Amino acid sequence: MSDRELHCDACEGVQPFEAPPCVDGHDVDCPELVCTGCGAAVLIATFAFQAPRLDRRGRRPVPHRRAA
Repeated sequence: MSDRELHCDACEGVQPFEAPPCVDGHDVDCPELVCTGCGAAVLIATFAFQAPRLDRRGRRPVPHRRAA
């Protein structure tokens, strides 16, 4: 089990949180955490964003340089 210190709303303070045994195969990287003080559960959500594409309309083409 991994330990992290996070703010617990139920305990109203910073408490150690740990990941319970995960049946989904996440092991230590399980997004579910449980407060060791009161047992409140939290879910850590991660998001992956694609890099924004630059708009090429209205831009002049870059001239290519040639070797001497």
